[in-house]
Amino acid sequence: MTVVVTAVFHPKEGAKEQLAEAMREGIEAVHAEPGCELYAIHDAADGTITMIEKWTTVEDLDAHGSGAAVKVLGAGIEGLLAKPTVVTRMTPIPLGTPEQGAL
Repeated sequence: MTVVVTAVFHPKEGAKEQLAEAMREGIEAVHAEPGCELYAIHDAADGTITMIEKWTTVEDLDAHGSGAAVKVLGAGIEGLLAKPTVVTRMTPIPLGTPEQGAL
């Protein structure tokens, strides 16, 4: 079963663009990880940056969480956050069409 994750990053005042750029190297490394189907950041209207992720299996996600790419990402964003990142793991509840009913 796939796993969908959101990670909401709260940048310090005036640091949103710097935070997004600092995430670039880590994101590129994550895209090469086994099981990474989606790993994309989005600019939210509330001033946060939201990462939306999709992983093939829980095991792939767990390996990602302790992998080198996450360490690179963490080092890159150090000092740019106003408060801790909020991470939520979810499993799809497919409803509707297969194309539109689940990520």
